[in-house]
Amino acid sequence: MQAALELQGVEKSFGTQRAVSALDLAIPKGETCGLIGPSGAGKTTSIRLIMSILFPDAGTVEVLGRPSALEAKDRIGYLPEERGVYRKMKVGAFLKYLAGLKGAADSDAGPRAKELLEKLGLGGVLEKKCEDLSKGMLQRVQFVGSIVHRPELLILDEPFSGLDPVSVRLLKDVISAERRRGTTILFSTHVMAQAEELCDRVVMINRGRKVLDEPMSSLRRRFDPTRVLFEPLEADARLDGLRDLPGVQSMQQRDGEAELRLAPGTDPSAVIRAAAAVVVPARVEIARIRLEDVFVSMVRGEAGGESEAALRQHLQGLSGEKA
Repeated sequence: MQAALELQGVEKSFGTQRAVSALDLAIPKGETCGLIGPSGAGKTTSIRLIMSILFPDAGTVEVLGRPSALEAKDRIGYLPEERGVYRKMKVGAFLKYLAGLKGAADSDAGPRAKELLEKLGLGGVLEKKCEDLSKGMLQRVQFVGSIVHRPELLILDEPFSGLDPVSVRLLKDVISAERRRGTTILFSTHVMAQAEELCDRVVMINRGRKVLDEPMSSLRRRFDPTRVLFEPLEADARLDGLRDLPGVQSMQQRDGEAELRLAPGTDPSAVIRAAAAVVVPARVEIARIRLEDVFVSMVRGEAGGESEAALRQHLQGLSGEKA
């Protein structure tokens, strides 16, 4: 399948700091790819290189069959991490202006902008000035601006950062609609669950280097033999006894369920049988592998002895990224 986006041997440094190192990436047309990793890993720099905001020190970037995003700009939608609008303009005029910059006609951009705003819970704001909207509303308006011209390639840098849960859900619904339309989507996030939910594949970056590039379908087929999930049949069942089962290293409870983390070498099937003998289960299973766990296991060896807890805290760090 033809690639919508292809990077080969891309390098970028700022002074003595290497931000992106030997990055190879090929995203087929129509695929949704999550660019994930902790803050400062190099995600935003990679996106800026793709968008020709920055230029690589070495390597090549090809976008929609062209040697530069500048040569395919009318076919690309881009939501940068740093948001910005023309605050004195009315929302409708602002979105038509953005669409016009991409070659879209007002006759098409106007109705599409109205439809998208309604889907994002912003019906009735077309005639309001941008400066009269809240920060979250403006972020949704900017997202509409990135897709109002029906791009072939959509690049989103931390699109959910700062949004409330309802707005996140609405945004995900529209992104899913763009996927069905056949748009190729690349979005960066430091939140693993978002990538698991939306992506066909994930690319993990740590300290400027790609450490994973794999379809979500193959990741979902993996199981984590070190974690067992237990849901009791009775909602008020006491689960403390599970903590003392042979092979159980620790237990976490949330929402009436228990996650048992097993000691290395423990047979999970034996723990499952023992747990069912202690508390009647409604559901008990070996946990599916989580992207967060994959990432932690991959970078632990590069962290100079940094603890797992510290790595997880780093992974879930600030949403703002400068590298």
